[in-house]
Amino acid sequence: MWECPNWSYGLMRDTGAILLNMTPDQRMAENVRNAIEVGGDRVLDLHVWRLGPGHMSAVVSVATNESQRNPSFYHAALKRFKGLSHVTVEVNPAHAAA
Repeated sequence: MWECPNWSYGLMRDTGAILLNMTPDQRMAENVRNAIEVGGDRVLDLHVWRLGPGHMSAVVSVATNESQRNPSFYHAALKRFKGLSHVTVEVNPAHAAA
């Protein structure tokens, strides 16, 4: 019978959440949501996950009434979060997202 080495349990525990796309940091997800919604916009969909040590990624879909707000506007608003290395933003008119 084959036995699993002790180090492999830690590896499975540490990588399991990543492979299952679990949000490793609820605080970061809430920070992203709050930074976007403070201006009256609405987050339609948000996914945050770890890319590697000290690096996280976010994909966010936003509904806004402000026609001049493009993805660059939201990238600038999220730049202040250290560790958020890769951000993808989709912007939708609020009336289309209702």
